Amino acid sequence: MAPESHLLPPDDALRRQLHDEVHARPPASLQMPALVTFVAVLNAGISREQEAAHLRSLPGQGALTAQSLDGHFLRLHLEGYTLKWERHSEFSRYSIVQPLAASDSVRHPAEVLATLAAPAQWLRGIPGATVAAVQMAMVHGDLEQGGALMELAQKWLGGADIAASQLGYGHSAAYTEFRIGADGFERMLVVAPLGTSQARAGRISQRLLELETYRLMALRGLPVAKALGPELALAETALADITARLEGNTASDQQLLDQLVALAARVERHVAQHSYRFAATQAYNTLVVQRIAELREKVMPGTQTIGEFMQRRLSPAMATVAATSQRLATLSERVSRTSALLRTRVDIATEQQNQQLLEKLTRGQELQLRLQATVEGLSIAAISYYVVSLLLYLTKALIAAGLPLNLEIAVGSSVPVVLWGVWRITRKVQAALNKK
Repeated sequence: MAPESHLLPPDDALRRQLHDEVHARPPASLQMPALVTFVAVLNAGISREQEAAHLRSLPGQGALTAQSLDGHFLRLHLEGYTLKWERHSEFSRYSIVQPLAASDSVRHPAEVLATLAAPAQWLRGIPGATVAAVQMAMVHGDLEQGGALMELAQKWLGGADIAASQLGYGHSAAYTEFRIGADGFERMLVVAPLGTSQARAGRISQRLLELETYRLMALRGLPVAKALGPELALAETALADITARLEGNTASDQQLLDQLVALAARVERHVAQHSYRFAATQAYNTLVVQRIAELREKVMPGTQTIGEFMQRRLSPAMATVAATSQRLATLSERVSRTSALLRTRVDIATEQQNQQLLEKLTRGQELQLRLQATVEGLSIAAISYYVVSLLLYLTKALIAAGLPLNLEIAVGSSVPVVLWGVWRITRKVQAALNKK
């Protein structure tokens, strides 16, 4: 029997790639209790070969090549831990999962972190610049013992200002203080009851780690917006000054045009440099909102939820970025409108100059026609003079030959005829030239 694919038209060139995109990053599966060490680094200027070379330095991974990373996802099973690598458009993520003993949940975090499965030197050598780093302990616990869990969280996180939420409307709890420790890591604690499936534990860790990564990537637009603010203020002031002088006609068009072109180039340079960052910020913020909604948080008494804590600080930053992006776009449009006004004024002035030039050309043509008419009259007289001279010689010859002619009468009577004939011939020549 023929394969089913033979029953279909030929596949589109992108069908397999687009279909398999849903499987590009398989959902996480995690056995609790576990310690997740997560590092996200910016990968601008970092090639897959560099990342593959770093992964090859792990025990038993010498056969890895850059082609092994073509799928944007790789999971390695090493002795005592697993490592997951993911490459995104702007950053790469490394997630190391190692099991914890039941007693580790009550040990001091420094003691737990001292037993990291991945070598610290290897972590420091990850190619790229760190944008997010989180160590997440995922342990079993009784969610009804809220006070005891908060004490555990304070011990793990090392602070009192903790944001906490019950996730999935109560199937687990997450604690964090959103602070970077002396070792460069943020810390999170997740508590879930016994019997929590590996798939659910994996989804919890993935959502929390993605939430923190996307939050920090979204905030990358804030310093850009703050730095751009004074530049936009100067550009707006310059545009207002140009518009005022355009309205008052207090400067030459060439001077205004030079200043407006310089301002337009400066504004468009800012648009080219920062439009991607602002658009990416909005996209990452959308992902943050989605991930917060997916957590399905439930308030824990005495604390802010993770989503509430994050949005209360993230929303003003996103509003600043959005306002700056809109301000830049509006400024670009205003420069375009002012340029159109100036072009209109220049076009009108040019049209007036052209009209004056045409009037001068018309007057010149009229004078030329008059001169031409005068020249034509003189030409008729000159030609007639030469024709009459020829007739004079002809008449003298005829008289010498014996014809009874009066020289003066014969020649004088021919003058009107010659003038009329030359005039008629001249008119015919002009008519023929005009017809052509």
